Amino acid sequence: MKLISSLLAAASLSTAALVAVPAAAQVQGNIATVNAPAVVINSNAFTTAYQQIATTYKPQLDAIQARQQESQTLLQQLDTNKDNQLDEAEQQAAQNSPQATRLQAIEQEVAQLTDQVEAARVYAIEQILAQYRPALEEVVQQLRIQVVLTPDVVVYAPQQANITQQVTAAVNAKVPSVAIVPPQNWRPTRNAVAIYQQIQQTLMAAQAIQAQQQAAQQPNPQAPSGR
Repeated sequence: MKLISSLLAAASLSTAALVAVPAAAQVQGNIATVNAPAVVINSNAFTTAYQQIATTYKPQLDAIQARQQESQTLLQQLDTNKDNQLDEAEQQAAQNSPQATRLQAIEQEVAQLTDQVEAARVYAIEQILAQYRPALEEVVQQLRIQVVLTPDVVVYAPQQANITQQVTAAVNAKVPSVAIVPPQNWRPTRNAVAIYQQIQQTLMAAQAIQAQQQAAQQPNPQAPSGR
């Protein structure tokens, strides 16, 4: 299934489409901000779904890792000058080689496996997003908010203007869990794909920060020891 891959490549929708901003020259009343991807990430349904996906789709995830390792081995075989890159001469020499044929097959297999995993993730996110707007409207009515903006369009706002936590709580009440196996002939919405992209970027950034912090905590073996 190449649907997820193609939609991920084409998705360009902003999370602004998920919030209501009345078009008026002057606004009276409370103004709030909400981060839609953060609402999804912090929801209980999202956490549970990603844990279930890691278990249910473990064969696909393991196969992806194994094929990626195999690809590295094949690329090393084609790297005749051992400079960790394939120059033009090496690429020409590799054409029609067994390694090149196998690399093409691996690329197709990894794409299919990745599509299965990403479809499960997008399907879970799509179900959460189905309750996002009702949850947002519920919080808006409770707090008597007139306008809701995304954080990226706000120059300044006090901390209490951020209603992401309240909307997350409302989402948790409306959708405690979601399914992770898409039904047959299911097609994801572009909003769900766009939010999925932003969520993956956020998770990757968090992982990078965590790795940097862990590396900084490791003792430096080259550092001189004190007396």
